[in-house]
Amino acid sequence: MDDDVTFRKARPEDWEVVRDLLASHRLPLEGARDHLQNFVLAFDAAGGLAGVAGLERYGAHALLRSVAVAERRRGLGTALVEHILEAARATGIEDVTLLTETAPDFFARHGFQRIERSAAPASVQASIEFRTACPASAVTMRRDLRAT
Repeated sequence: MDDDVTFRKARPEDWEVVRDLLASHRLPLEGARDHLQNFVLAFDAAGGLAGVAGLERYGAHALLRSVAVAERRRGLGTALVEHILEAARATGIEDVTLLTETAPDFFARHGFQRIERSAAPASVQASIEFRTACPASAVTMRRDLRAT
């Protein structure tokens, strides 16, 4: 990954650029803005948005969503996922669930395991992402953050 990438938490004024990046990857926008405070953004040396990863918190559980990079950079997606999972772990999140149509192999390399959609925590299943934004054909995956 490029060393000139910096990470920070999203701010309300970041919504437009986050929305545009998610839309360019055809990722669901529903509910994203409501959880923007739990998104991590990566910026390139020129200050442009290089990538994003979002987290929706539901008690001890969380939903990982909206992982996207502006252009392929070696390791940026990995760095975003690791960054947001470490932040989740540090705040007491016990497990993270996600839905993906295009990247199950990528997330498997980060310790996520396929589960049945119905096995996700009820609080996560109640999210907009689960109920309406992501199709039933999406692969459901989970990672336990309590394990080292």
